[in-house]
Amino acid sequence: MQILQTIQAQVAAMRLPLYAVTLSAVAKPDTPVMLILHWHGFHREAPVRIPGVDIPLRSVAGSALQIDTPWKEVEALEDAMLDAAWKLGAWDLERVTYRPWWRLNAPLEETVTCHRAFASYPGETADRYVVLNAGDHAELVSLAATRGYVRWLFRPRAYGIWKEVDDDDITLEADNRRSTPCPVKPAAFDRHRPGKRLYRLGRAATFVVRGGRGFRVRPAD
Repeated sequence: MQILQTIQAQVAAMRLPLYAVTLSAVAKPDTPVMLILHWHGFHREAPVRIPGVDIPLRSVAGSALQIDTPWKEVEALEDAMLDAAWKLGAWDLERVTYRPWWRLNAPLEETVTCHRAFASYPGETADRYVVLNAGDHAELVSLAATRGYVRWLFRPRAYGIWKEVDDDDITLEADNRRSTPCPVKPAAFDRHRPGKRLYRLGRAATFVVRGGRGFRVRPAD
């Protein structure tokens, strides 16, 4: 699963900072997965400039990409996302497992969340929010409604706006990346157990006070 390489190619093409990266998948082997790159940028509603008229700005649409690479285990998808999050300097990776929402009295919020996870905006102008390159997104939403789905999210420091945040992550290299293999491994997945799991990737320096002065101390390995 070429998650990292796909992100890098899109960044090179867009030349915009990333806000976040999400990956959504139905818990069924060999189904397509949806990678969405959320950009940090704004443009005018209309390309023309009218003197004295303040034309509002709107956010640049995200890039929604369907990936058709075969896979057998959810852990394989998670391993690819851990690798991408690690290499791109993310502080953590979040995984949320959602149960099927096609059931009696399911909250509307669950329906909307599922549609958004797969870049679906029924009743709205979708290209306002995403540039969609995914022929099966409607079918994926339908499958997720009855089987449940998984969504991963991370916020990269490399290529992103988060490099401006001073969090003293001692695992980062000078370019806000990590070149070493990711030391965090996927946990066993059970689609019947909905909920959130957070993988911590970054490590902060310890701040201590000695003689009235503060010092950052690198934790022992």
